[in-house]
Amino acid sequence: MRGAGVPRPKKRHQRPHPHLGMTLGYRTGQREFGKQVAKDVAALCGRTAGRLENISRGSPRCDRNNEACAMKLTVNGQRRVLQEVDPTMPLLWAVRDLLGLKGTKFGCGQALCGACTVHLDGQPIRSCQTSLADVGDGKVTTIEAIAGRVAEAVKSAWIKNNVPQCGYCQSGQIMSAVALLESNPKPSRDDINSAMSGNLCRCGTYPRIRAAIADASNVLEHQ
Repeated sequence: MRGAGVPRPKKRHQRPHPHLGMTLGYRTGQREFGKQVAKDVAALCGRTAGRLENISRGSPRCDRNNEACAMKLTVNGQRRVLQEVDPTMPLLWAVRDLLGLKGTKFGCGQALCGACTVHLDGQPIRSCQTSLADVGDGKVTTIEAIAGRVAEAVKSAWIKNNVPQCGYCQSGQIMSAVALLESNPKPSRDDINSAMSGNLCRCGTYPRIRAAIADASNVLEHQ
């Protein structure tokens, strides 16, 4: 029983989810809410099933002013067409949910942790804060398709140094490490710290990450 003079806790305000169109919060016990969630998820699954096709023909021009349109992306060397997508959708959602490439992780959604790092035209970017419209005609590479002498040296060094612990952040770490060594094959310790500063590891594997990058650099130097 609530004592006299004790104020009732304020109800939390809910925000609509930008892609599912449903309300997220703590409204337990409301049947209407549960029914709406089921309808929205079913609708999303139905739309997603028809979005993907590998085709070479053009698609209508798409920009931020269009709520939904067809967009072309080049991902891992393949030209993909996403039907009826919002141009402001983060690249991360398209990569994971529409293209099924699960190696790129969601961490913070604010471009602060680096778990979502992919390459755009060879440069590391945070896909959680990069919209489809921002990608444009650029070429996206995810952890699934990272390859080449630098990538192989990094992956071998990661295994040699037993870098991963829980592993959640490691795809982003590797993408940043590869980008660093491709632009600077012989980085100093400060160079490594600077390039990797945007990639967080909650397990604290930073010493092993630095050692692996140094090992990969040595391998590349003697190849």
